[in-house]
Amino acid sequence: MLGRLRGQIIDRRGFVRLTLGCGACLCLAIAAYLFQERGKPNLTLQNSEQNPTLVEAKYYHVIDDKTVQCDLCFRRCRITSGGRGYCKVRENVGGKLYTLVYGRPCAITVGSPIERLPLYHVHPGARRLNLATVGCNFKCTFCINWQFAVKAPEDVMSYDLTPQEAIRTAVANNLEFISFTYTEPTVFYEYMYDISKSAKEKGLKTVLHTNGSMNPEPLKELLKYIDAVAVDLKAFTADFYRSTSFSELTPVLETLETIHSEGVWMEIVNLIIPTLNDNMDNIRDMCIWIRDNLGAEVPIHFNRFQPAYKLTNLPPTPVKTLEKAREIAVQTGIEYVTIGNVPGHEANSTKCPRCGETLIKRTHFTVHQVNIIDGRCRNCKQKIPGIWSG
Repeated sequence: MLGRLRGQIIDRRGFVRLTLGCGACLCLAIAAYLFQERGKPNLTLQNSEQNPTLVEAKYYHVIDDKTVQCDLCFRRCRITSGGRGYCKVRENVGGKLYTLVYGRPCAITVGSPIERLPLYHVHPGARRLNLATVGCNFKCTFCINWQFAVKAPEDVMSYDLTPQEAIRTAVANNLEFISFTYTEPTVFYEYMYDISKSAKEKGLKTVLHTNGSMNPEPLKELLKYIDAVAVDLKAFTADFYRSTSFSELTPVLETLETIHSEGVWMEIVNLIIPTLNDNMDNIRDMCIWIRDNLGAEVPIHFNRFQPAYKLTNLPPTPVKTLEKAREIAVQTGIEYVTIGNVPGHEANSTKCPRCGETLIKRTHFTVHQVNIIDGRCRNCKQKIPGIWSG
């Protein structure tokens, strides 16, 4: 038996029939074995325990006998009895706030390289177990995972997987990383926190890709158990965040500063969307802010936009736009600047800022060569920041 789906016992064939009938689930499968990469070992799920249906949320306070306030992200939702927060996955039940997605991932994938997160300065080529639940506290009009991000838990099939089972699954499949991605990990904070804390005890590393909207207190507590973070800095104007993501820029900048001050490795992702955030003056201002507030060693990934969700009317980002953004970043002093989502582009590889040697040669997410020894450039011995294996 493969396991449980919303409490129903099914076999492998039955699970596939249900998944294929789900439609949206084809984009990010609930079952990891549907997304195995060719040549990679089959996923071994270690699932044997019954999950609780509700877990009390962290970081909220009671306002009165009917209302609570969630303190997890910048929205600080006030939620009356029976109501839910903006993310749709945190509910006021009898005057207490509960998470509805603890131990209920809707997406489980195995074996994808860490470069996909993207993290380029963390164990090149390392494979990971990826987990996500439904829900998000943004409403990005260009979201590629909207089938899960904008949904409520009851609208998407999910799989029962406790933190202990997730860790055993990673170990059983010889994976050294567990990553939280696809949707916004902030909204499944309790699940992510418990996995990350227990993973440390087992010698596993944990990483996440976030929109950067978590409040400082829960973020600092989480970072004690997180090894690296990829943060989306979607633009450098408040107007873009308001009109395109229905969110705010300031909390993201505060998150970046918090991660930096806590000493956790991070990389910044800027998806450049034609006509919306491709103004080069704004990109220059962003790079200067990063240099002055976070340091020139923080990698920036300029990624190519592809039409998705509600922005299918826009074309893919011209490669020349990405190249111009990279040129500006280098001019401002950023030392590690790559171009993503353009397979085969020379700037997909990482070069030494001192001697120009290719440190990590990549084609898209495939690592061909690593010229870093003991954290230093093989050629000139320049120290290269990141998390490197022996």
